[in-house]
Amino acid sequence: MRHPLSRALLRAAAAATLLLVPAYAEAQDFGRLEIFRVEGLPPGDTLSIREAPDADSPAIGQAPSRGRLRGFGCTNDTPSGLTWCRVKLGPIVGWARRRYLTPE
Repeated sequence: MRHPLSRALLRAAAAATLLLVPAYAEAQDFGRLEIFRVEGLPPGDTLSIREAPDADSPAIGQAPSRGRLRGFGCTNDTPSGLTWCRVKLGPIVGWARRRYLTPE
């Protein structure tokens, strides 16, 4: 039998996690995994992975053309109205423009 305190700690941790999720992610289904290939970039260019789904957000990584990214859902509920996807490249988790991502 679980100790009542451990149940309370689990609930508190779950509530804290929800507070950390940005508003634009709350209504989206980010549980499904997709694999994307980076395509459509100008020659020699890389795809910026950003902290938030906005071109003005700081870049936290770069994905090469033809690179593979794990995707966790996309949204167009963004400041610009453009579609962005939650992606992972190695240890980097951020946002990339859907326009440059082709499902594998």
